Amino acid sequence: MKLLTCPMNGTRPLNEFIFGGEYREGPDQKTCTDAEWASYVHNRSGAPGDKKEWWYHSPSGTWFIAERNTLTDKVTRTYLLGANNNNSSLAQENGK
Repeated sequence: MKLLTCPMNGTRPLNEFIFGGEYREGPDQKTCTDAEWASYVHNRSGAPGDKKEWWYHSPSGTWFIAERNTLTDKVTRTYLLGANNNNSSLAQENGK
């Protein structure tokens, strides 16, 4: 069984989570050009590697960030956005 660590509820089965997409810092909406905004909205690199992703723990309603290598599917840590990242939960995986 694949597991994922929610920063609020600890390690839980993956079927309790919903993938929310890649987390990316957006351009400043007040100063960016239309082309920069369009590129942010429509373009993704898609290259495998280390990514920050949104995940949702559906029983508790918690959105959080997981840092995952999309090539190896290994999660290195999870944390709440804006939280002190030094207290992030270390991901634990036990099989796939």
